[in-house]
Amino acid sequence: METPIAIGISSCLLGERVRYDGGHKHDRYLTDTLGAFFRLVPVCPEVGCGLPAPREPMRLEEVTGEVRLVTTRSRIDHTERMRRWYAEKVGELAAADLCGFIFKKDSPSSGLFRVKVHRAGMPARMGRGLFAEAVTARFPLLPVEEEGRLHDLELRENFVVRIFAYRRWKDLVAGGGTPGRLAKFHTAHKLLLMAHSPELCRELGGLVARGKEVPRDELFARYGALFMKALARLATVPKNTAVLRHIACSFRKRLPRDERDELGEVIDEYRRRLVPLVVPVTLLRHYARTCGDEYLLGQVYLTPTPTELMLRNHV
Repeated sequence: METPIAIGISSCLLGERVRYDGGHKHDRYLTDTLGAFFRLVPVCPEVGCGLPAPREPMRLEEVTGEVRLVTTRSRIDHTERMRRWYAEKVGELAAADLCGFIFKKDSPSSGLFRVKVHRAGMPARMGRGLFAEAVTARFPLLPVEEEGRLHDLELRENFVVRIFAYRRWKDLVAGGGTPGRLAKFHTAHKLLLMAHSPELCRELGGLVARGKEVPRDELFARYGALFMKALARLATVPKNTAVLRHIACSFRKRLPRDERDELGEVIDEYRRRLVPLVVPVTLLRHYARTCGDEYLLGQVYLTPTPTELMLRNHV
């Protein structure tokens, strides 16, 4: 893409010394690898709302049924201060045209999953940081993750695939999407959707088929929500294998017997986790080009992200 895709990220992950202890949590994968493909938009809620670095640690506490942001020693409640800041900040982020956000694990402001919330002095991992909660509420379709979970290769691949898919979706909507263009969009993403959620792929197909019967705004709102929901589900080895075999069937009458057998063997090796997904996908892409199969060459599934990210290279 000519303009780098923008994704938000907790500032400390870029090496900025904004943490409560004056330090950072620089993640080289995020800056050196993802940073080469995305425009990283740093955000630190604590410093953003006017708190210094270093500063007194804070935590989430449940007070009369409401989660508050409170300093651990002096017992200063910064909840309203944080709320005033992020009420304005989420508007700025809307203008930044973000297609993803990477949050800092365990942060009382930016933690996305299982953040500690103290009840009567006892912690329970059942909360979400105040700023992370505001972002996910304001942008419900936005792909979000925590930096710690991105060390899991399957979660990393899923997150990056969703970022690029969300960019394509936003471009379709911004370009004045019509039922006809939506149908083309769905066709291009059909195999990718099948690899993530065959059930939702069928539901999306039915929605597209009824496109002219549904008001445009409702059609696109429903499709966008289901599209991102489907891609949020992991593309597992069994689901990928089903898609690979589906593609291979289309070459049944177009390839010599030995090449069909080789293709079947490579797909089975992937099923048994002996080779990474990139191996059968590369072979299928080669046959699609050789046979001039425009339908397959137009399938996002064969190249959902830049090859340089090497997301499908793990077994």
